Amino acid sequence: MAHHGEVARAARQGRPRLHLEAMTSDLLAAVPSRDGHFRLESGYHTNTWLTLDGLFIDQAAIRPAVAALADRLRAHEPTAICGPFVGGAFLAQLLAAQLQARFFYTQPVAAAANSGLFTARYELTPDLRRWIAGERVAVVDEVISAGSSVRATVVAVEAAGASIVAVAALVVLGDAALTHFASARIPVETLDARPFPMWTPDACPLCASRIDLEDPTSAR
Repeated sequence: MAHHGEVARAARQGRPRLHLEAMTSDLLAAVPSRDGHFRLESGYHTNTWLTLDGLFIDQAAIRPAVAALADRLRAHEPTAICGPFVGGAFLAQLLAAQLQARFFYTQPVAAAANSGLFTARYELTPDLRRWIAGERVAVVDEVISAGSSVRATVVAVEAAGASIVAVAALVVLGDAALTHFASARIPVETLDARPFPMWTPDACPLCASRIDLEDPTSAR
């Protein structure tokens, strides 16, 4: 589902949105998906799991999408790009090169098991915390659904003394992240926004049907 503000802005600026959607469709077509009952890092449940590990293997294939996303970020004048490890960091490095900005990344921090929503933590290393202070940062991930790793990265970057000028992704899935960042007054740039089934555990129809959660890394 397209974010209405973005569609209007793209139309005003004459952006070739249909071309960009075709571009991201080609990228996601190569991404393996699996149907079942899964818990996302955010704590939301879904019936679809996307395996994004191979998205950056073919640099030539992804280069046009990275260039298009870089064009959208230029208006925010970031001095640095930061992404959560793994995929967000790969995208951040490519975007930083396009925008001649500094590159940073966050790493997940092991935490006690918690069944709540948005309990994941990501941190900068001590050296990166010192270097990022004062930067104007765009926080990016390759695909954002609920936005758990991006939200945690925003917290880490702001705690280090930098400001957030935008959040960006090649594709945004669902409304959860768009709603959160709109309420935080953080602009979101994306090449494509699509519907995606996500439910809180207490509203999950799969849980109501007593369908067991699956480990998406397990072999079938």
